[in-house]
Amino acid sequence: MEALTIREILEAVKGRLLGDFNDLDAVVTKVETDSRTISSGALFLPLAGERFDGHAYINAALEDGAAGCITQRERESYLPGKFYIKVDSTHKALRDLAVWYKNRFDIPVVAITGSVGKTTTKDMVAAVLSEKFNVLKTEGNKNNDIGLPLTLLRLKREHQIAVLELGINHPGEMDYLSGIAQPDVVVMTNIGDSHIEAFGCRENTLKAKAEVFNHAKPGVCAVLNGDDPLLLGLKGETPGPAVFCGKGEALEYRAGELESDWRSQVSCDVTTPKGSCHMDIPALGEHMIYPTLMATAVGQHFGMTLEEIAAGVHNFAPTKMRMNILPRRENITILDDSYNANPQSMRAAIEVLDGYTGDYKIAVLGDMFELGPLAGVLHAGVGEFLGRSHVDCLVAVGELAKSIYDAAITSQVPECYHFETKERAVLTLHDLLRPGATILVKASRGMEFETITDYLKSITEEE
Repeated sequence: MEALTIREILEAVKGRLLGDFNDLDAVVTKVETDSRTISSGALFLPLAGERFDGHAYINAALEDGAAGCITQRERESYLPGKFYIKVDSTHKALRDLAVWYKNRFDIPVVAITGSVGKTTTKDMVAAVLSEKFNVLKTEGNKNNDIGLPLTLLRLKREHQIAVLELGINHPGEMDYLSGIAQPDVVVMTNIGDSHIEAFGCRENTLKAKAEVFNHAKPGVCAVLNGDDPLLLGLKGETPGPAVFCGKGEALEYRAGELESDWRSQVSCDVTTPKGSCHMDIPALGEHMIYPTLMATAVGQHFGMTLEEIAAGVHNFAPTKMRMNILPRRENITILDDSYNANPQSMRAAIEVLDGYTGDYKIAVLGDMFELGPLAGVLHAGVGEFLGRSHVDCLVAVGELAKSIYDAAITSQVPECYHFETKERAVLTLHDLLRPGATILVKASRGMEFETITDYLKSITEEE
């Protein structure tokens, strides 16, 4: 973050200075919403939620080195040498400060949304653009109404493009995020069943995601999955030009001649309006063609050559817990896809496990949340899909995952186990593990399946 003066912060959030501090030219170099990560000279911006109120930690943050804070409430006393800015809402102040700060930089914004594959696509687009530009990208799960402003507040003069992931779980949220990001390019990966409990149906999910165009820049370029029927239906409906990516012959960006070594990479021939080239993608699964094609379209939009784009694709690295391939001794491999899950990403992960080299394939699958009344049917669909694969063993964990287990048994998956808790599951995994095994670990974020990955790592040795 570039230094901001108190005068500038007051202007951005339309706040009022409290206490005796009056040096409006004093500066801050970072904004923090978590009192536990305060650094010297930072601005502490406490947020209030249903189960917490950051205002309780203002004094602790200031004593740990914060230069000042933004607050919704006047204080009984004020620490000397610290500034306090009064606003009506700290949540709105965070948004207003991020938008004001972003507008200081004349750089394009690429906004990435969709039901499945947002993070992978964000990482791929950033990898490609980084071959030519200095890129700011969303880190971790900072893709919501708090994380997006904090990401933009990391902008510095050297950045040339921002690649932002926008994630939503209820109607109206995308309009809010779009107003912060104000994108020049919109990438939409697909429309699936993620968060369908809140949206009701895929058509409503599309409407909610399409709010990303509400505050987009004039002439915004849309990069869309042309193999998704709902997104293909946006042809001619976007506020600016649109290009479509996928396997269809009529699409502007297409992938063909797909091959996989089932160890570390997928290869394909990519056809674009500006030529064709062969690309090696350092990840597994046929679904990886979509982030690759979308990154290719974004790269060409910003004037990159196919050679530069192919180099960026080759340098792609997935975010932690997003289909990370962890080779272990005795030809054991852990496929750590534990960050999150929905029905579409479950199927994609199972396809990777199905094709992966290995003598014994275990799928450790947990509950998928926010699916509403469709939860039982959608979990059962994963179990049926397992039955059509070459997976040797299912270890299902959680109440909802019982439907995966039941359907897997009916679909004749050779070996099936179900456990209510992870603690009981790992005891069986210890006995199931053998040389040549490949283990997929996947569930919704709330299941915290990274603990299972950590356990598997603890009982195996790194290759």
